[in-house]
Amino acid sequence: MARERTFRTEAIVLRRSDFGEADRLLTLFSRDYGKIRAIAKGARKPQSRKTGHVELFMRSRFFLAEGRDLHVITQAELVEAYAALREDLVRTTYASYACELLDRFTTEDDRHVDMYDLLAEVLDWFATIDDVMLAARTYELRLLSMAGFRPQLFECLACREPIQEQDQFFSAELGGLLCPNCQAEDGRAVPITAVAVKVLRYLQTRPWEVVKVLQLKRPLHRELEALLHHYITYLLERDLKAVDFLHRLRREANLFAPPEE
Repeated sequence: MARERTFRTEAIVLRRSDFGEADRLLTLFSRDYGKIRAIAKGARKPQSRKTGHVELFMRSRFFLAEGRDLHVITQAELVEAYAALREDLVRTTYASYACELLDRFTTEDDRHVDMYDLLAEVLDWFATIDDVMLAARTYELRLLSMAGFRPQLFECLACREPIQEQDQFFSAELGGLLCPNCQAEDGRAVPITAVAVKVLRYLQTRPWEVVKVLQLKRPLHRELEALLHHYITYLLERDLKAVDFLHRLRREANLFAPPEE
C-alpha cells in the first residue's frame, strides 16, 4: 500500500528503546504497512501526550510523518492497552516472545494483515487466560502457517503415507513428520509421541474458542514446547531472547508450568 508523506495506521509496539535525551525509538507492526520504525519525540517526558500510548505491546492509532530513515510519530490514540501484560511477569514474558517471534519472521514494509490480527488476538489471550503455554503453542502454529512454514502433520514427508496413531519423528529440516519406517531420511529428526501429534493437529486445525478449553498435563506441555522451539530455532537459525529468559525463570522458580494432574 502506497503511503502519503503523512499517514495514519493502527499498529502494535514490538520493540522500543531510548533515543536521545527524551525520545523513544519504536518498532511498530502496523495493520496497513507491516513493520516500520518510528521515533516518538519527547515520549519520555512525563507531560508528553504520547507517553501512555507507546509502551510495549500497546495497540494504538498512530499519525506519522514519513522520513528518510525513520518516521516521526506526530500523534497516537490508544486502542487497546492490554494492561495485564505489564502487571504480571509471566504474561509480560510471553507477550515479549510473541512480538519477538513475529519480528523475526517479518521484514520492514511487508504488509501482513493476517499476522497483525493474529498478534492482536494472542496479546488478548495472554492478558486474559491462565494457560499461557497453550496460547503460545497455538500462536506458534498459526504464525508458522502464515509465514509459509506450516508443519506437515498428517502424512509422512518421505513415503507420503498417512501418519498412523503411534509415536513418530519430527524433521525440522523437512518441515514435518516422518514415520518410523522413514526415520533414516533425516538422522537429526527428533521423536514425538502419538498424543503430541494428536494435540498439534488439533491446535493447527481448530479455532481458538474450541482449543482454549484443553487441559494438558505438564509433560505434554513441555514436549510440545520443546518440539516447536526446536523447529522455530532451525528456521530462524538463532535462539530467541524471550525463550532464554523463560527457561531461566523456569529453572529459578518453576513459574510457568501448569499444575500436575
